[in-house]
Amino acid sequence: MEKSVLIIYTGGTIGMVNDPVTGLLCPFNFDQITLEVPEIREFGFKIDSYTLPEIIDSSDLRPALWGELCRVILANHERYHGFVILHGTDTMAYSASALSFMLDRLDKPVIFTGSQLPIGKIRTDGKENLVAAIEIAAAYDGDGPIVPEVGILFGARLFRGNRTTKFNAESFEAFQSFNYPPLAEIGIHVHYNREAIARRPPSPAPPVAFYRLDPRVAILKIFPGMSASVARAILSVPGLRGVVLETYGSGNAPTRAGFLDPLREALARGIVVYNVTQCAAGSVEMDKYATGRALLDAGVTSGRDITTEAAVCKMMHVLGKHDDPGEIREQLAANLKGEISIRE
Repeated sequence: MEKSVLIIYTGGTIGMVNDPVTGLLCPFNFDQITLEVPEIREFGFKIDSYTLPEIIDSSDLRPALWGELCRVILANHERYHGFVILHGTDTMAYSASALSFMLDRLDKPVIFTGSQLPIGKIRTDGKENLVAAIEIAAAYDGDGPIVPEVGILFGARLFRGNRTTKFNAESFEAFQSFNYPPLAEIGIHVHYNREAIARRPPSPAPPVAFYRLDPRVAILKIFPGMSASVARAILSVPGLRGVVLETYGSGNAPTRAGFLDPLREALARGIVVYNVTQCAAGSVEMDKYATGRALLDAGVTSGRDITTEAAVCKMMHVLGKHDDPGEIREQLAANLKGEISIRE
């Protein structure tokens, strides 16, 4: 098969150009992408584009989009060597995390990218991001695709999608992976960190997607002076099944009864609580301090070094697959798609 890449446009800054009549920013026709980014002609292979029926600002992202992206990828899996998803930056880390869990037996690159400036602006970072994403999506060697996983490419680095967070609203280096090394660094050449890239045994079965997600989750971020009524209100949301608990440092939280009592009550009702750190880097270690041990004793599950974005998507995915709280906790504690580091 001739080398080929499919670009999937969901919306976002990267796809905007100035309307010649009004001067306002509007999405351009990706069927004419070589007019906006003539550099991609130099690849010399087939590059097609597909625009979702409803393009969105990524701030309006809903989980239904993740299922739509999976369907497009699987429907075109045999026709393309790799996929580039153009996405708004604000929720890109959520989408990349979600697809990493939903797609099973993935054996081709799925590279998310976007830009901080519209592709129609003279200083846009969109062209370089798009060109690099296409190159990596099409990169194969004797063993097959070099990066057969879901990644985020932004600026000069490619990260594992479920290890990435947006940490800067203005820089062209807008994303970072604090707890996992880059999969590739882009300079004059693309330098792949092959030891960091997931290598799964080849499977005769094609990739599949698990579409059932349960969005009945919440994020509870603790802060000094948080009242018991705030914690109780969030933990008492009707129908709630899971909570991502953002704690201090290595997984520490208040030990006063006003906080622990509603937490224990929620756990007793079968709500699963997943502990992640508020810190940009580092890992939850609930047996390190007494304040963390109290959470462990209450039945809270450690998220280790997972990002909040990945924790939310992982919880939706696991809740969609399982009903038993014990099985859910077991899956949350496990490393499913390279999203956490488990140190022996």
